Amino acid sequence: MTNWLWDARLRALFGGVTFFVSRVRLAQRKSPVPQALHPYCIDSGGFTELQRRGRWTLTAEQYVAEIRRYLDGLGPDLCRWVAPQDWMCEDIVIRGGAGARGAVFHGTRQARGLQPDEAEEDLTMAVRIHQRLTVKNYLELTAMAPEVPFIAVLQGNTLADYQACDEMYAAAGIDLSQLPVVGLGSVCRRQATSEIREIVEHFAGKGYRLHGFGVKTLGLAQYAGDLTSADSMAWSEDARRSAPLPGHETRHINCANCPDWAIRWHQRIVAQHLTPADVKEAA
Repeated sequence: MTNWLWDARLRALFGGVTFFVSRVRLAQRKSPVPQALHPYCIDSGGFTELQRRGRWTLTAEQYVAEIRRYLDGLGPDLCRWVAPQDWMCEDIVIRGGAGARGAVFHGTRQARGLQPDEAEEDLTMAVRIHQRLTVKNYLELTAMAPEVPFIAVLQGNTLADYQACDEMYAAAGIDLSQLPVVGLGSVCRRQATSEIREIVEHFAGKGYRLHGFGVKTLGLAQYAGDLTSADSMAWSEDARRSAPLPGHETRHINCANCPDWAIRWHQRIVAQHLTPADVKEAA
């Protein structure tokens, strides 16, 4: 929840935690955002954009102006990085259709220049278009706002796809091994598969400091050691399906937006997947 960033009552609870906040939620505020009390990263909300609209409705110029406004309010010093306007490459994002829990995906036919009577493209060809748009946007954003810590994001489906995206960055003069963080997108729905582990291991082996978007515990159990960071909404989904914490019954129906549940989840994940074995044994 964005307000946790500046809520002084929660300062001690979240001490040392880096927040991952959505631009979509920040955009809902009518008044300027207050100063952040914790380190933070800003997600672009790209998955929601492509799911609902099949394209980005913000231009790069508009996105930069919006991000600058948030950084001015939250404070740029605590900002770790900002996601670009990347294009996810999951099949359902590209083709459209009905997803999990009734989510409807628009599909990106129009954004890819297809007419209503034209046949759908080969998936690999569609993925390449999404990748080119992703790389193009990163170059635009970093040229427009060099002071903003935008990260590059690798997108794809198969390992060969991600390698092709890597080559696009290299052709544009971007050596991803020299960047502080490189996002790895489109892994959320396949993160527990051996294919995703192979992709993560491949790029970690090249020295890329990877951030995994939407990595749940199944993914962390397999390749947490090859990630620099990861985000997940799994804590909230878990809380929505569970009874409230003891003493919270009169405060809310469930703890899906509860800071106490969030920090307990965070601490458990760190203990299970991010704590060295020797430290666990000593504990």
